[in-house]
Amino acid sequence: MSRFKKSSHVILFCQYPIVFVPKYRYRVLKGDIGKFVYQSIYAHTERSGCEIIELNVQPDHVHLLVKVPPKISISDLVGKVKGKTAIQAFQKFPNLRTKKYWGNHFWSAGYCVDTVRHLDSDETNLRPFPNFLRMKSAHKLSADRFLDN
Repeated sequence: MSRFKKSSHVILFCQYPIVFVPKYRYRVLKGDIGKFVYQSIYAHTERSGCEIIELNVQPDHVHLLVKVPPKISISDLVGKVKGKTAIQAFQKFPNLRTKKYWGNHFWSAGYCVDTVRHLDSDETNLRPFPNFLRMKSAHKLSADRFLDN
């Protein structure tokens, strides 16, 4: 089975590790709240058309490794997941509103995102396009040599 996902006009492998934290990095993501946040993040991410590879909810932060199709922006995904999870968490756990969350914000404003690159054991499969460009530029250089005369 290929790691690539196929669509009508694209073959892709887009994985992103995302980390985000509760407001002031309070350690509130434990017990029932942590379980609820895990289920909520999983549900909203899957509904967005993304595939969760890993999800780890720690008391003061969340690690999410997700495959995202190119039509969905990472900022839209994170905004939707954080927003809907916060609304549902405040509804299910009203005692969270008594915490010192300024403006009743559950999550901190930012997040961290990176990219994942899959490494093959065969070096020729690692960078076929840069190899093509290198060969093309070498061919162009040799062609330019004839034009200089």
